[in-house]
Amino acid sequence: MCFFCRLLGFWSHFMRFTVGAVYNEAEGRMWPVGHQLPMCGLDLQGFSSGLTMGPTYSHQADERDRMLPNGGEPEGGHQGEQGPPETRLYRRRFLVLLVFSLYSLLNAFQWIHYSIITNVFTRYYGVSNERVDLLSIVYMLAYVPLIFPATWLLDRTGLRVTALLGSGLNCAGAWLKCASVSPERFPVTVTAQVVCSVAQVFILGLPSRIASVWFGPREVSTACAAAVLGNQLGTAIGFLLPPVLVPYTPDDVDLTGHNISVMFYGTAAASTVLFILTVIVITNRPPLPPSQAQAVLPDSPPEDYSYKQSILNLIQNKAFVLLLISYGILTGSFYSVSTLLNQMITACYQNQELNTGRIGLTLVVSGMVGSILCGLWLDHTKTYKMTTLSVYALSLVGMVVFTFTLNLNNIYLVFFTAGVLGFFMTGYLPLGFEFGVEITYPESEGTSSGLLNAFAQIFGIIFTLIQGKLTTDYKPLAGNLFLCTWIFLGTLLTALIKSELRRHNVNMAANSKHLQAVSDTRFNLQS
Repeated sequence: MCFFCRLLGFWSHFMRFTVGAVYNEAEGRMWPVGHQLPMCGLDLQGFSSGLTMGPTYSHQADERDRMLPNGGEPEGGHQGEQGPPETRLYRRRFLVLLVFSLYSLLNAFQWIHYSIITNVFTRYYGVSNERVDLLSIVYMLAYVPLIFPATWLLDRTGLRVTALLGSGLNCAGAWLKCASVSPERFPVTVTAQVVCSVAQVFILGLPSRIASVWFGPREVSTACAAAVLGNQLGTAIGFLLPPVLVPYTPDDVDLTGHNISVMFYGTAAASTVLFILTVIVITNRPPLPPSQAQAVLPDSPPEDYSYKQSILNLIQNKAFVLLLISYGILTGSFYSVSTLLNQMITACYQNQELNTGRIGLTLVVSGMVGSILCGLWLDHTKTYKMTTLSVYALSLVGMVVFTFTLNLNNIYLVFFTAGVLGFFMTGYLPLGFEFGVEITYPESEGTSSGLLNAFAQIFGIIFTLIQGKLTTDYKPLAGNLFLCTWIFLGTLLTALIKSELRRHNVNMAANSKHLQAVSDTRFNLQS
């Protein structure tokens, strides 16, 4: 059983024995012990006593219904007189999440496995450091122009086609790298990396779509965090594994080539297995929707659907524009810190190249923990604005502490401050995705996530170039203060975001109508 499943199981048992309730996955709420789910066909008598739904809430629900397709009625189905459309959670959702997370992991691994052993590849291919660095930068360069056709394709064709493209291109790029293991074939490895960077475009925007389409209201944020976790884990393995598989052997080119082949062929084999699993496991959506918010959305785009209009709707959403900028600032800062970590550490500490990789690993692993914990917290509190702002502000504190403790000649302190910084910076990633989906519902999750990632890449490129220049010409302190200033601005912008939880409100309105209907039926029977 995966870590994600254990957490959900632990929560259910905890609530059962502490507050006398069990979790209803179908409706995303807690039911008292002794009462069972409506979908099981067992007794609910007495459950609704004491529950009321005020007229103000009903009015707000009606207003929200008018915002949704078909006035909030389910597409292609019917809504009974006594309750909302049927929803259901399928075990298959965990397989979908696992397969996606694993091929996202491999894509992130292929992004970082060149730059972490730059000296090996510069020696083997006989090229400069800048040309090897380009193999990482191409991931950011490819994303910005290609994200718009990629999100259009996701909206038009659904999850399956996009997932197949991401996994398939990742597999193709991995096999092409196997053909580049020769000192004169650097152009081939560049081409292979470009293919992998295009695959990334069809990967990064899927976490929120998978979470929304397959998972229930009380799981969606944790599922999104788990999907993001796979990409982060790939980066962590990319920091750790390549130096072990491909040690620096400058006097034996043949041995270096053999070691590179082992890494490339292993990656290609794993990518092939995951592509086959993607074909088998991932579908557009489950037979029944997991939540009321999904139930009222059409299964496919309407005939008059306009991707251009969807983009315009998002741009005209002031709250989302503020989130775009603030998300781009913090995530771009994280990309910049990760890219320039080697330069910052070696400028302050001599002969600490090995520890630089370990500090990078600490940065990412602590961020993975932060992502899961933030997702769990968000699922059980739904405090999107407060949580996002708190994590953003703590990221600012972490960046300031990291900046002013970097040159204190204590490498162990750097490990600690980098871990704290990674915990909050990376923990923010799923929060930004889920907050974006909430304030833009019913617009496509793929479109909102794609725009967030595009701004992150743009800010990442700009920040990396400027911070790198400041670090080289002055000191790491100058570059880090530059980032601190921007993160402070991002914190202010986050505080200005108006929190309107449209998706959550639809789920709550549907559940409240159902409870009121059950209560009315019981009252009529007693009369």
